[in-house]
Amino acid sequence: QVQLVESGGGLVQPGESLRLSCTASGSVLSINDMAWYRQAPGEERELVAAVIGSGSTNYADSVKGRFAISRDSAKNTVYLQMNNLKPEDTASYYCNAGIRTMTGFRAYWGRGTQVTVSS
Repeated sequence: QVQLVESGGGLVQPGESLRLSCTASGSVLSINDMAWYRQAPGEERELVAAVIGSGSTNYADSVKGRFAISRDSAKNTVYLQMNNLKPEDTASYYCNAGIRTMTGFRAYWGRGTQVTVSS
């Protein structure tokens, strides 16, 4: 069994920062890509940021220059540093990872953490 557990969400004011964390646990043999997605009410889930196995990153245009994704492979953890938050960043944020276990390789999702940006 594999679990992805996110933490770090909360209620902040515009311009403030948050740091999200997501840790994979269980029968993890290796992790390839790790990413953060978000979904606002009534909207489709969208990619926010991803870190590829080699360490390269990519970001949604809406968060470039404000968000930074990083990973600690030794801890099976991915982070999302979110600075200068805006009301339009309000959403549930989900962790996604490509994980290999004894039974094979597939993508896993966390249950999400809520980020609310409001004055």
